Amino acid sequence: MSAGDGQAVLELRGITKAFGEREVLRGIDLTVREHEAMALIGASGSGKSTLLRCVDLLEEVDDGDVFLDGKTITDPAVDPVDVRRRLGLVFQAYNLFPHMTALENVMLGERRAHGASRAEAEERGRALLARFGLAGREDDRPDNLSGGQQQRVAIARSFAGRPRVLLLDEITSALDPELVGEVLEAVRDLKSEGMTMLIATHEMTFAREVADQVAFLHEGRILEQGSPSQVLEAPQRKETRRFLSRLLEAGRA
Repeated sequence: MSAGDGQAVLELRGITKAFGEREVLRGIDLTVREHEAMALIGASGSGKSTLLRCVDLLEEVDDGDVFLDGKTITDPAVDPVDVRRRLGLVFQAYNLFPHMTALENVMLGERRAHGASRAEAEERGRALLARFGLAGREDDRPDNLSGGQQQRVAIARSFAGRPRVLLLDEITSALDPELVGEVLEAVRDLKSEGMTMLIATHEMTFAREVADQVAFLHEGRILEQGSPSQVLEAPQRKETRRFLSRLLEAGRA
């Protein structure tokens, strides 16, 4: 069974969001299925980050609904803390606690949100750090880690809670080019294990290699969606072609 044949894990129906007079999301419909990686691409300001924040309930939607495993999570009666226990969000800025070690950062969610004992959280935290190539760096604080290492700690922290869906928001945009590869490799490993992911990215090569589906956002709407080969190699919309052409020109500069 391919990823696209699985059951719907995350569904967005008619999502709208405005900040004052500025409409950021204008009726987003999107489905992410079991074990699927969905890449969101589009220019800065197209709504990718806002969409992820609405899914994680960090922003309140103006209209529409988000469903997680068939249950509405945007209902005001739903506890957002409970929802976030089932989602893992990794930001472009690592958002690690500077006074905590790498291990303590990874352990925090396990202990506070999931009630794990210190021993359980530490065992899982050490295993996750090793898995993401950080064995021996458990006691280092963020200031002593490179940007790529900090971002891998952030991914390990989000994965520690065994999320139903991993939300990745431009996780390489703050990194020096030589550090991008190590972070993307960590995400590739998660994908190979069947992690369901919604990924906002400007890395087209990564989207082509990892994503099962690509959705192109333009001015708050999904203008085009399909397989990476369809959207990235044979786009139908002129806006998609223009966006990809600009990326290509920027890469040559």
